[in-house]
Amino acid sequence: MRFYNSLTRSKEDFEPLEPGHVRMYTCGPTVYNFAHIGNFRAYTFEDVLRRVVSANGCRVTQVMNLTDVDDKTIRGAAAAGVPLKAFTAPFVAAFFEDLKTLNVQAAEVYPAATDHVPEMLELVRRLFDRGLAYRSEDGSVYFSVAKLAEYGKLAHLDRAGLRAGARVAQDEYEKEGYGDFALWKAWDAADGDVVWESPWGRGRPGWHLECSAMAMKYLGETFDLHTGGIDNLFPHHENEIAQAEGATGKPFVKVWLHCAHLRVNGEKMSKSLGNFYTLRDLVAKGWSGREIRYVLINGHYRQPLNFTFDALDAARASLARVDGCVDALTACAGGAAPEAAPAWAEAARRDFAEALGDDLNVPEGLAALFALVREANGALARGELAPGAAAGVLRVFDELDAVLGVVRFGRTAAEGALPPEVAALAEARAAARAARDWAGADRLRGELAALGWEARDTKEGQKVRKL
Repeated sequence: MRFYNSLTRSKEDFEPLEPGHVRMYTCGPTVYNFAHIGNFRAYTFEDVLRRVVSANGCRVTQVMNLTDVDDKTIRGAAAAGVPLKAFTAPFVAAFFEDLKTLNVQAAEVYPAATDHVPEMLELVRRLFDRGLAYRSEDGSVYFSVAKLAEYGKLAHLDRAGLRAGARVAQDEYEKEGYGDFALWKAWDAADGDVVWESPWGRGRPGWHLECSAMAMKYLGETFDLHTGGIDNLFPHHENEIAQAEGATGKPFVKVWLHCAHLRVNGEKMSKSLGNFYTLRDLVAKGWSGREIRYVLINGHYRQPLNFTFDALDAARASLARVDGCVDALTACAGGAAPEAAPAWAEAARRDFAEALGDDLNVPEGLAALFALVREANGALARGELAPGAAAGVLRVFDELDAVLGVVRFGRTAAEGALPPEVAALAEARAAARAARDWAGADRLRGELAALGWEARDTKEGQKVRKL
């Protein structure tokens, strides 16, 4: 496996710190609203990463945090007039439902920030001990960026531009606003009942502190992979590094991976432009999670992804091609035990593995998938596949799908295989066409139609679908 490391800005061969075990942290949602499709671009990229690591024989321990205390959640709870936990709980539940809709594999741990304040307080204490934290006049605690020699190494900041003593109190800010950032925020009236006791006074943790503390609790002081959207690289991930390495003196993360932004119809997604969509909005418009997932993963993660309804149409058509091929192979296999797959199937398997192993090149991986579809349809149309070989090709499809998560997902057993009578007629018709028995093929097409099924002849071979 080779990944592009945002820290070094280069593609590197990847070897886990512990042989056979990859520890991975992914920045999860801030649960003040329903997650939108830009968020899910990141979560599906991270899911493909997890699946690729697993396909390469490694056990994965993944931690995805739930940010349930920050500026946004506190404002939302106050506006709703409910306690913080009561405000965030529905959005947490919706997030897990959305992950299932998109066939995103579950992480091993989903720590909520509000459940880990003691670990955050301990991290702040360690930073005080190392001279990197200080208390301000209002009782808040800040990280002194000028005192950490390597601050800015992830974002490649010009340290000459660091403004010693300048403070940034808000959780999120632009690169131009860099300065000392809040580790612990002193309570004020806007926080309401969101408050914890600390050695430095009553208050709450800063957003950046949360991820450093939870990542190290579950993955150790140094771990393999940290992922997120490119918008999190600075300040959030830079500050995570500062807090963790400032406290431990050890490297925090071996490889950082960041995905690019999602755009809608070529524009930045925003409510004012009317192009802001949650996953639920798209499902309500009639698109399946399977189709949405296909669009979200169908691009290189480091390149901006342009999300359009035309892309959803194309996804539906592409998945129908895959379904037709898988159905025909299933009918041909007829329950036979898998045998060695033909050379063209092994070539597709190899090309797919090479593509995904090279910094998660999903577009090239999908090209391998559709090469497999094309060759399989051709072999079926020519009557070249014995049942065991067809089962072997299906096994290759399943290996590719273990990474893509779109071939079998969303199809019931009944949808994934033709009824026996239909399968027999389809196979007979394919054989008739291979023997150039056009009259027989037409007769069998009519029998399929009488059962409610359509046989279509394409350049990839015969396809059968329910009318």
